[in-house]
Amino acid sequence: MPLSDMISLLFCLVFVLSFGNGNAKDLGALCSTCKQITDNFNKGFERTTKKNFGGGNTAWEERKLSKYETSEIRLVEILEGLCDSSSFECNHMVEEYEEHFETWWFKRKTKHPDLHKWFCIETIKVCCPKGTFGPDCNSCVGGSDRPCHGNGRCDGDGTRGGSGKCTCDPGYEGEFCLDCAERYFSEERNDTFSSCKECHSSCTTCTGATNKDCNDCRDGWEEDEEEACIDIDECSKDPPPCKDKEYCLNTDGSYSCNVCDGRCSGCKGPGPGNCVACAEGYKDEEGTCTDVDECELPDAVCTEEHQECVNTNGSYKCRCAGGFEEHDGVCVQQAQPEDSQEGPAEDTEYSNTENVLTEHQDL
Repeated sequence: MPLSDMISLLFCLVFVLSFGNGNAKDLGALCSTCKQITDNFNKGFERTTKKNFGGGNTAWEERKLSKYETSEIRLVEILEGLCDSSSFECNHMVEEYEEHFETWWFKRKTKHPDLHKWFCIETIKVCCPKGTFGPDCNSCVGGSDRPCHGNGRCDGDGTRGGSGKCTCDPGYEGEFCLDCAERYFSEERNDTFSSCKECHSSCTTCTGATNKDCNDCRDGWEEDEEEACIDIDECSKDPPPCKDKEYCLNTDGSYSCNVCDGRCSGCKGPGPGNCVACAEGYKDEEGTCTDVDECELPDAVCTEEHQECVNTNGSYKCRCAGGFEEHDGVCVQQAQPEDSQEGPAEDTEYSNTENVLTEHQDL
């Protein structure tokens, strides 16, 4: 027996044993690798069309081109570009079946122009035609023309592995993907075709597309006098569902609780214009809570000697004035170097940030 036949027989044996162990992932990978190879072969075939020709003696080029089109040189150029150097599976398959490529190139190409079908499906048998699966390329559920009746994916479709069972698309269920899933209704159906459409968002189950076609209302919805499912406004309930310093925002079928603006003491919506009352350190000005400038109040808030007031959002700070520093809770004159001939250090608003005596913040 020729060596090439022995290699092919060994590969088939490994293939059968692999299938017997249920290694569907490897079977799918073999087909994927083979398809990648044949796709790259076709790209290489296009890339080398009329290569190195163009311009000059047309009759001479046609003679040379005719020889190049079917030459071994062109075949080798195509084979060299089939795989990335890092792809072991791809390079191994090409090396193992190089003689098959030569056979197809010189003897089968005209009669069998579809390389994927001839090589992957019919010759080394790692793939199946679309719509079929398994070692014998059996038809998927629903038939090979419309696997899973067009509403799902056949396990192992196009490979020598898989179970042929359907994984249904959203909205469909059942062995044949002909039944409508929950929250979908049947728009049209017969023994081989099914079209399922989504129910209205208010329905658990339904017979049509509107909120009047619900069999049951979903949580967060209720039936009105006309037997239509309408949204429940949870925010209008008494007591309200949200905590203090939160406001309720109604949504279709639900609600959310959101933190009030920091300037509010209770609120009915976002921002300082929706406060029920203003938080400490803020005041109502034309319906909006704004900061109180404690440093401008008639009665001084920083009463210790040599202190000055700094306003902050919702509060204020007391710090030592320029030329003074905090020591044991009081502001004392800063010591000046005796040998300094210069005047006192520059007094700026930012030079005493470390001398804050007291800082007031809302609780």
